[in-house]
Parts: sequence; structure tokens; C-alpha cells
Amino acid sequence: MKYQVLNSSDPNTVFNSDSTFSPSSSTSSMDLVTNGSVDFRGRVANKRKTGGWKASPFIIANEAAERLSAFTVSASLVLYLTNEMKESLPDAATHVSDWVGVTYLLMLLGAFIADAYLGRYLTVVFSSAVYLVGMVLLTVSASVNSLRPPPCTQTSNCQSATRGQSAFLYSALALVALGTGGVKPNVPSFGADQHDENDEKELSYKYTFFNFFFLSIKVGALLGLTVMVYIEQEKGYAWGFGLPTGIMFLSVVILAAGFPRYRYKKPMGSVFTRFIQVIAVSVRNHFEGVQVSPVVKLYEVATEESDILGARKLSHTPQYRLIYIIDLFLVLFLDKAAVMDDPELIDVNDRWKLCTVTQVEELKTFLRVFPVWASTIALSLCLAQQSTFFLAQSKIMDRHLGPNFVIPPGSMQVFAVINAFVTVPIYEKFIVPIVQRKTNHHRGLTSLQRMGLGLFISIFAAGSAAAIEHMRRTHSDPQGLSVFWLVPQFFILGGAESFTYVGQLEFFYDEATDGMKSVCGALFLSEIGIGSWVNSALVKIVERATGSGKNGWLRDDLNESKLDYYYAILAVISAVNLLVYVWVARRYKGRYQG
Repeated sequence: MKYQVLNSSDPNTVFNSDSTFSPSSSTSSMDLVTNGSVDFRGRVANKRKTGGWKASPFIIANEAAERLSAFTVSASLVLYLTNEMKESLPDAATHVSDWVGVTYLLMLLGAFIADAYLGRYLTVVFSSAVYLVGMVLLTVSASVNSLRPPPCTQTSNCQSATRGQSAFLYSALALVALGTGGVKPNVPSFGADQHDENDEKELSYKYTFFNFFFLSIKVGALLGLTVMVYIEQEKGYAWGFGLPTGIMFLSVVILAAGFPRYRYKKPMGSVFTRFIQVIAVSVRNHFEGVQVSPVVKLYEVATEESDILGARKLSHTPQYRLIYIIDLFLVLFLDKAAVMDDPELIDVNDRWKLCTVTQVEELKTFLRVFPVWASTIALSLCLAQQSTFFLAQSKIMDRHLGPNFVIPPGSMQVFAVINAFVTVPIYEKFIVPIVQRKTNHHRGLTSLQRMGLGLFISIFAAGSAAAIEHMRRTHSDPQGLSVFWLVPQFFILGGAESFTYVGQLEFFYDEATDGMKSVCGALFLSEIGIGSWVNSALVKIVERATGSGKNGWLRDDLNESKLDYYYAILAVISAVNLLVYVWVARRYKGRYQG
């Protein structure tokens, strides 16, 4: 099926919808980038002076420092709420899951602000300042006795936190969540912006950057879950939160140090406004009887690039790609926003009356990746256990390593991190070359295949957690068992995250159009928040279904609970989710696949 794309300045000129638009020849110098990036002076970025591996180390180091801070807090929060704020374990697990959910959903707001107004770099800098204020307040909460309930004198006489104490703590956490929402989605996209996709050498470096970026997250996690958590155990929560606060300040300094070496992309306007315009014009034209046919004229601007600032044009996609009903809607309904029967009767510059093909394709792309995003949420449901019930298990098991050293409960997450240091290098060094010869794909496995492999591994992570907890709970001395029995569930889940996370980074950045890179990055990160909320909801459902008495599955005393049943439910959910994902992924056809 072919459509015609009408040039606005010359109604007699028609472009084939399958045409591609090359970068401007005026910037074809070998030393200049061709993806619209500029240096800090606003000039076209020079490859010899900016971007690539001249800029990436600052971004990778910043991410490692920021993640160290974040993992230290997340590894401690459930214990802080139960030990210091005197919350019950189910309530603390729910509150942490809710907080994580809000944090990751706020990333959509952070991405929107970056794409529409401030740009990625300024958004990260300002959000880091908000993050830092939240960390300072969290440290104050842990340092000032009047901001916490008094210590328990008797187990039955513990005072709960007052409303004022809880309000102060959750205000600090809210600022941390807001700051994270601006930092997390924009840093990986900002790092990817340092590589010109039109340069084959830099394009290959971009995928290497994603792997190093993922490892930087794990380096931060490794230090946060070992050194920082140990200091917290020995020195108290004031030190445990205070040191990450100082490290968060250091991460901002590191990011600022690379300022002259970065490549910047200008804000392209609100992608959500453009989406609303396409929907509004499509609806109006539909009720006015506008029809789409193979010979209809679809509007596009005549300039080399689209009229979205800094964004390349997108070719029309009439073919069916993912699910027939969805594509029928995309092609026959959304295309109506770009139909222009008579150029003289409409203002071609008013996007509330006429949209361009590129604008329509931008919304189509977003809607096409949405089912892929939705079908990977179950992994985030499993990951939520690391900072909630996995942590609670670690706390009540034997954590002695030798006669004098006690492993901090939060440090058990380090085994998930270790998996990344094992899996990623082995995959890159040995697996990719072998698979490349079999698949003829430059990355060995496609991003969709890597994501599917991670989802498959997550089933075994939940299954092993159920089996190990059942063994622990039915053992004659459940609290005397070594905490190292939990290593398999942490390690396997770390492998699932390694494959899925890097696959998602590649997939969402590659499939996103120029005008919605940050938004697509935030979309995949937001599923971690959705997974945390689903975990909170599932905990409440299980509590209501099984009760909170002696038959309840989830109680303060894990030795009397049936947490293994809960993990078994997660394994079943993960298996069903994998089947849904495979069905979606097999029908997905990316925008570069014709």
C-alpha cells in the first residue's frame, strides 16, 4: 500500500512515503556530527573534541556514584522503617514498594521536562539538587532523636511514629523520589546522545556504552550494598544515610566536570502535546468524514528535517506490524490527522488542524512499543522482592561469617550484582561472537531476544526462592540456617535483570524517535515502579485472602508465615507473563525493519 506525502511549499511535488531523508549536506564535514547535537557554545558538535569516549567516562562515573547512594538507601529502608519507625513488616514492605513505584513513575515527568523544556543535561543537574536536599533531610531524620519514636523498652510496649515524625521522613523520601525522577531517565539517554548514530564506528560504541553503563550501576550497587551497608550496621543510620548524601554531591561534581566535552540536544517541545494534537485532529477529521485511501495525500513539510526542532523526518508506515486490530487503528484512524485534500483551505502551520506524517508516525511508534513494555512488567514484580521480603529473610537467618563478622542484611543483594559482573563480560566476549555467526545480527541476540531470555530466567529465580523458603520454614532450626542459602535466588534474579535491562536500554532507545528518546527511556524504567505497585497490591490481596492470623501467609514473624506460597505465585505469574511476551515479541516489527 502506497501513500503520497505532499510537500507544503510545492503542491505539485510528491514524495514516495518510503523515501528516506539523509542528514544535511551542509554539515557533512568528517569532524562534525550529523545527528543535530551541539557543543556547550551552541555550535555543531565536533567529533574530535566532544562526545564519544571523551564524554562517556564522566557520565558512567556519575551514574556509579548516584546508584551507590540510591542502593544504600533502598537496601536500608525496610529495616529503617521496622527498626526505627516501628512499622510492621507488611506495612514497611508496602510503603517501600509504593515509594519505589512513585519514584519510577515520576521519571515520565522528568523525561517530559527534559524533552520539552530544559534538555537532558539541565534536567539532570536541577533534579540532582532536589535529590540532594531529600538526602540531607533523610540524614537529619536518622540523626535527630525527636524525629523518631523512642527505643522499645519492652516488645509489647513499642510506640509507633507520630504523624509529624512520619511526615518529615516521607517528605524527605518524596524529594528523593522527585529528584530520581529527573535524573534516572535522562542520564542513559544523555550518554547515548554522545554517539552519532550516522557514524558506524560511533554507533558500535553506543552499544558498548550501554553495557558499561549497566556495569556502572552494578559497581555503585556493589559498593552501596557492601561498604556502605556495613558502615550503617556498625555506625548507625545517621552514617548510613549521611555518607550516600556526600557521595550524591560528588556525583553532581563529576557530571559538571565533563561540561565542555558533552554533546547536547536542544529541547524538541512537548511530545505529549504532539500526541494530543494527532488524536484531536484524527477525531475531528473522522467525524467530518475524512477517508484514508492508497492514493490520498498526506502532509509533510518541505524542509530537510521535520518541523519538530532537531528531529529527522519519519517515513509513513502503512503495513501491518504488531497486532492486526492495533495496526488497523493506527493506519486508518491516526493517518487522518495528516490528510489534506485542499492546501488552500487549511492553515498548514496549525498543528491543531493539520499534522505532519512525522508527527503521526511519532505517536504510532509510541503505541507500538507499548505492548512490549507492558509484557515485561512481571520481572519488576520479582525485582521488588530484593528490597522487601528477600531482605526480611536475610535479617532472621544466620549471617555470621567467621566468629567476629556479621553480614549486614542488605548486603545479600550483592550476589545479584555479582551476576552482572559475570554475565555481561562473558556474554560480550564469548557468547556474542558465537551467536553472531548463527544469527548474522551485529549484537548476537536482538534486544527483544535478550529481554525474553531475562524473563525466562526470572521464572527460575522465583521458583528457587519458593523452594529455599519452604526448606527454611520447615527446617528444625529455621533461624540457624546460613544466610548463604539465599544466594541462588539473588544470583539468578541478577542474571534475569542483566539480560532484560540491557535489552530494554537498546530496544527503547533504538525504537524511539528523535523527539521522544527520554520519554521512551522513562517508559521502560517506569515499569519498575508499576512492578512495585503490583507487588504492594498483591501483598494486600494475599493478606486479605489468607488473613493476618495463624493461617495468614504474610506476617511479621516469617517463621510463622508461608512466604514460600507467595513466591510460588510469583513464579506462576512470571511464566504466564513470558508466554504473553513471546506472543507480542514475535509479532513486533521495528520501525527500521520495513
